[in-house]
Amino acid sequence: MSEFKRFRCRRADEAARLKHRETFLSAADFIWPVFLVEGKGIAQAVPAMPGVFRYSADTALKELGKLVPKGLRSVLLFGVPKKKGVEQAYRRDGIVQKAIGLIKKRFPAVEVISDVCICSYNPTGHCHIGDNDRTCAVLAEVALSHAAAGADCVAPSDMMDGRVFHIKKRLREHDLGRVRIMSYAAKFASGFYGPFRDAADCAPESGDRKSYQMDPANRDEAMEEIRADLDEGAESIIIKPALSYLDIICRAKQNFSRPVVAYNVSGEYAMVLALSGGLKKSAHLMEETLISIKRAGADRIISYFVPAVLEMLSEKK
Repeated sequence: MSEFKRFRCRRADEAARLKHRETFLSAADFIWPVFLVEGKGIAQAVPAMPGVFRYSADTALKELGKLVPKGLRSVLLFGVPKKKGVEQAYRRDGIVQKAIGLIKKRFPAVEVISDVCICSYNPTGHCHIGDNDRTCAVLAEVALSHAAAGADCVAPSDMMDGRVFHIKKRLREHDLGRVRIMSYAAKFASGFYGPFRDAADCAPESGDRKSYQMDPANRDEAMEEIRADLDEGAESIIIKPALSYLDIICRAKQNFSRPVVAYNVSGEYAMVLALSGGLKKSAHLMEETLISIKRAGADRIISYFVPAVLEMLSEKK
């Protein structure tokens, strides 16, 4: 009988663990989601998400000034208007549109990704205006306004059928085809979005989003949704949420040769903080959570932990 194989020597101390570690986090992995409001000098705390704020554009620039030197490369922008009105989502002087120009002027190397949806602007709180194709036409105008303002990438998050097709067509009509599309291709009807809906003021006035967001039980359909968005012109895809859908991330990475982005959503963020006892005590559980998402196959991760993880990574250098 041969001797059994020994593994514990790989874990004897930190040096041994590092030598055998397979998955590492880096600053380049992360995209920071930013909630934008009108005004100046504003940093409104989001009660359901400790450490997360709604920023006016000038305050967001100050925060970027702290994070870019630590390695931040990408931001994802969400607009939260004072007054509802779908037309505000595509105004050339809107919240997001103004912020895009300011960020690109101050930090030209930072990738600016804009969330393309109308839920925060729509009085109903829904991601549509009743009709799928009419909504796609509106979303194409939103994407065009973001692209014209200087966005590097637009990210439709509505889950309407054909939105990528409509957006790509509209961008090309205005010679903005170079602007990339990162679609929320597999966005599930999840219970983990609650804190986000508070932050973005986009809870549905009535009903739910199950008629357009994906059934959490469906894995094969997620692959169909992803393939459709890539066929329509998306350069990369987002899977949202992350932790309950690691199998979807893994399968998407295996099936498609395009970048796979995972959204570590608000409920996952709040859950980690609740379990660890707050943001200051969350480093270990935060790191384990983010590593699990990258290990599953995510090329990049959207996360509210970005400021904390950049601080952690800078301390490890």
